[in-house]
Amino acid sequence: MILEHALLPVRPELTAEFEHAFEQARHIIAAMPGFGSLTLSRCVERPGGYLLLVEWDTLADHTEGFRGSPEYLRWKALLHHFYEPFPVVEHYTTVIRADKPVGPAEPTVSH
Repeated sequence: MILEHALLPVRPELTAEFEHAFEQARHIIAAMPGFGSLTLSRCVERPGGYLLLVEWDTLADHTEGFRGSPEYLRWKALLHHFYEPFPVVEHYTTVIRADKPVGPAEPTVSH
């Protein structure tokens, strides 16, 4: 699994419009081959700051499949005009993960 990470600097006066547009755009990306999940979070300390996390099966599913698709043009039209400056997108693989324990046992940690 690949985790796409993007800090989205949205112009603060456009956050409501951005969230509405993203609600439409999420259906585009969710239909793409290799898509796993998506989380969009709003920053508590910085108005207009958002964190986008997208899970992909492979890096190519995002960089070639999604970005090379006709659907990506619709995604861009819906969202890219909200960003100032344009976000940096990076990709990660899991090294360590810890989950909250379900019972009295210690947290599960995987490498």
